[in-house]
Amino acid sequence: MKHLFAAAFALLLLAPVTALGHCQVPCGIYDDTARIDRMLEDTDTIEKSILAIIELADTRTDAKAMNQMVRWVTTKEDHASDIISIISEYFLAQKVKPVAAGAEGRETYLAKLADHHAVMSAAMKTKQDANAETARTLRAAIETLKKHYNYEDHTH
Repeated sequence: MKHLFAAAFALLLLAPVTALGHCQVPCGIYDDTARIDRMLEDTDTIEKSILAIIELADTRTDAKAMNQMVRWVTTKEDHASDIISIISEYFLAQKVKPVAAGAEGRETYLAKLADHHAVMSAAMKTKQDANAETARTLRAAIETLKKHYNYEDHTH
């Protein structure tokens, strides 16, 4: 009986798994709206961080202010990285399906790729600069993604 159990377990480990969901396991859980809302919330945090960095840089140079500035920069970086991860690991890896050159839907596929790349690039630029315009550009790029998904606005 032990050998049968061990053999069955080994087969399970060797069986191919197709990534379908948010966690790259075939759980079947998709919530594009939640991912987009999360990225918009991350963008709010990035923008708030940028404004705090600018204020601290313009008004104070004491150790406490420097410490707080480092914390805001770290927060900004973390949230930008989260957006890049959502785009790459959720949307690009699992939602945007390749369409061969010359096949129907190729132009739509290329537009989707460009729009997702625009979000990743804008998120990267928020890491490189402390300018609130970079956060607004990021927000606009995320808003553009909504057209590719059945986005449901959950704001009240």
